[in-house]
Amino acid sequence: MEVPHVVILPLPLQGPVNCMVKLAELLCLHQNIRVTFINTEYIHQRLVNCTDVQIRFAKYPNFKFVTVSDGLPENNPRNGDQIRKVIEGVEEVSSPLLREMVMTTTCLIVDGIFTFAVHIAKEARIPLLYFDTISPCALWTYLSVPKLIEAGEIPFKGNDLDVLVNSMPGLEGVMRRRDLPSFCRAPELDTPTIQLVIKEGKHIVQAQGLIFNTFEGLEGPILSQFRAVCPNIYAIGPLHIQMKAKLASQCLPKTATSNSLWKEDMSCMDWLDEQPNKSVLFVSIGSLATMSKAQFFEFWYGLVNSKTRFLWVQRPGSIIELEEDNINVPMELSHSTKERGCIVSWAPQEEVLAHPSIGGFLTHSGWNSTLESIVEGVPMICWPCFVDQQVNSRYVGEVWKLGLDMKDVCDRAIIERMVRQVMEVKKIEFLERAKQMSNLAIASVAEGGSSYQDLDRLIEDIRLMRI
Repeated sequence: MEVPHVVILPLPLQGPVNCMVKLAELLCLHQNIRVTFINTEYIHQRLVNCTDVQIRFAKYPNFKFVTVSDGLPENNPRNGDQIRKVIEGVEEVSSPLLREMVMTTTCLIVDGIFTFAVHIAKEARIPLLYFDTISPCALWTYLSVPKLIEAGEIPFKGNDLDVLVNSMPGLEGVMRRRDLPSFCRAPELDTPTIQLVIKEGKHIVQAQGLIFNTFEGLEGPILSQFRAVCPNIYAIGPLHIQMKAKLASQCLPKTATSNSLWKEDMSCMDWLDEQPNKSVLFVSIGSLATMSKAQFFEFWYGLVNSKTRFLWVQRPGSIIELEEDNINVPMELSHSTKERGCIVSWAPQEEVLAHPSIGGFLTHSGWNSTLESIVEGVPMICWPCFVDQQVNSRYVGEVWKLGLDMKDVCDRAIIERMVRQVMEVKKIEFLERAKQMSNLAIASVAEGGSSYQDLDRLIEDIRLMRI
């Protein structure tokens, strides 16, 4: 029998690539599946420079990377503001390549934002699985955009962002206007992002199945909503512990592996070793988000005034209007940070969140970060910026009760108060709730768990597919 050949195409950003690389490795562990991973040259170079990805995948003879241009000039920053240009560039370059590759392909696994894959798969008569690496709860709001428009709930009428939104099945009474993805705040409907989201919603349900990095115990009600429009759902997350569980089951070392596009500063782990148990707040706004100079100092004062120990990732380029050589830091901030803070340019996040000294996570609410925090039982303070983050932060605070939602606010007094709530006042309550959800996450990837079974079903379905 011919060995199945899977082609994987991620959205070339840190979060989606991280997820898709993990899925690729899970498929490679089953040596009767061949995997081709299409990466942009820019992302692949950063991945190679910052991780052991080449060494790691060299042991899989059934795997290969293929690199393509993203169509952008070399000096383009490829930050959050450039996502639409990246999508357009990848589509232009990857469409002809995919058409050529499908002749020897059993199955396409493509990021849900690439709607062109539907037409290619239909022409070639091969199965297409969409893997949307954002949260299902956020993706469901994307699919609900036409209903929101039809009901007149977007564009918003008036400026009150706390009005409840009612035209999303399964989310009635949960979501306020401010909890919808940031593109919903646009005053007009003809914005490119809203049109792209509507297009994605029409195409994604045409796939033979949807893969999600989540688990039933976390998002069961939303997954039920998805099954009404696409019955074949594979909820195989959290992927990072699914990976560790599979390696352990095959008696392979389950060492921490990174798919980071930034060089990790491991010195912070030594600093964490010296801190008391559950005493440190980890602070990171991810790989794409930015903050202004004014917001930066509000954060800093809030952290220092809370009197809490903190490990703060200040990614290069994440603070706009700030010249590195010209930072006039007030003496009280500098002194207090030396006393109980540690600042690095990038950190090994999975390892940091798993460290016993971490007691909370001030996060941008990206989906990978949210899941990693859930797995380690770390309560969150959420400061979302874009994409799925507004939805995720609402779920963390209101639905899952795993932390506090600080969206649309950047004030030192509020930051101080929320840090104290999570790290002192309600510390035990939040830690107990977070531990319960962590146990559900870990159980989901154990033998017989829901994510374990869904991954096995995905692999078996791929094996049964024919060219």
